[in-house]
Amino acid sequence: MTSDASSTDARPLDELGFYGLAGAPRSPRDLIQECVDGEALGLGTVFLSERFNIKEIATISGVAGAVTERMRIATGVTNHNTRHPVVTASYATTMHRLTGGRFVLGLGRGMDRMFDAFGLPRITTAQLEDVAGLMRRLWRGEVVVGHDGPAGRWPVLTLDPDFREDIPLLLSAFGPQSLQLAGRAFDEVLLHTFFTDETLQRCVRTVKTSAEQAGRDPADVTVWSCFAVVGDWLPADVRLKKTVGRLATYLQAYGDLMVRTNGWDPEVLVRFRADPFVAGFRGALDGKATTAELEHVATLIPDEWLAPAATGSPEQCAAAVRRQIELGADAVILHGAAPTELAPVVQAYRALVA
Repeated sequence: MTSDASSTDARPLDELGFYGLAGAPRSPRDLIQECVDGEALGLGTVFLSERFNIKEIATISGVAGAVTERMRIATGVTNHNTRHPVVTASYATTMHRLTGGRFVLGLGRGMDRMFDAFGLPRITTAQLEDVAGLMRRLWRGEVVVGHDGPAGRWPVLTLDPDFREDIPLLLSAFGPQSLQLAGRAFDEVLLHTFFTDETLQRCVRTVKTSAEQAGRDPADVTVWSCFAVVGDWLPADVRLKKTVGRLATYLQAYGDLMVRTNGWDPEVLVRFRADPFVAGFRGALDGKATTAELEHVATLIPDEWLAPAATGSPEQCAAAVRRQIELGADAVILHGAAPTELAPVVQAYRALVA
């Protein structure tokens, strides 16, 4: 299989990752070439988010593992409440062995409104900690008898008593309780897009302090900045979708949390929601809105809310990515673009860190 991205013999960029099937893909088959291209660029990890349409996580992560040799595959993320814990643990072990140890199981809280609609229990911080403990016990070959905890009650949970698997666990964390949990019980932490510099630094401190308080080495917990990369080599309508459209969609889904986390003016969010177009729109703005409609939405979002992103020339984007690491992140996801779109910034980043 050929790659459209520029291959390189330089060191793998383990501190950089990307999202496979970013946004609203036309087909899950797009992931095959994206993984080939991402590995050719030297990117260290492909993150795969689960959507209940054409992005079922077990299927697409298996594809990613099959067409790569070096790059890690991380779920970024799936939810524990959609599968029995033995199914989740078995899936992770299968991926771990399929990829020769390149798999990371990432879990997240998900969206309460969607779970309510589907008849699924809402996810709590206590459940996530309980699940993390169960996964590690099952991967160690334990037979868990009579478990009764926040995640649920099960008479017996077991995989294989011969298992001694060491599979990294990742948590998508937003609020302080989730960040503290990530520090004490997970190996990697996935932050959110459009975090200000101050928010990023605060989140890193929370995770690392929690790890230290739990008797862990803070350096053993990897904090990923999820950083939108929207360079000026992309068409203007695409840039609009990947900036205004994406942030507007986050504001649709969990605007109060975004505003509270970043210390933004809540009155701006009130005006955004009250806008007749936004209030009447059905679906995700970044997936369904036209360019003209997004141009209107852009008038509702302050420039400073869109500022935490890599924009401009490849060199400017590379410097912005590097800045995330200088601010305290251990690694950076180049968010919202396929590897072929990221090739210019990756080349510039290599020159910057050489």
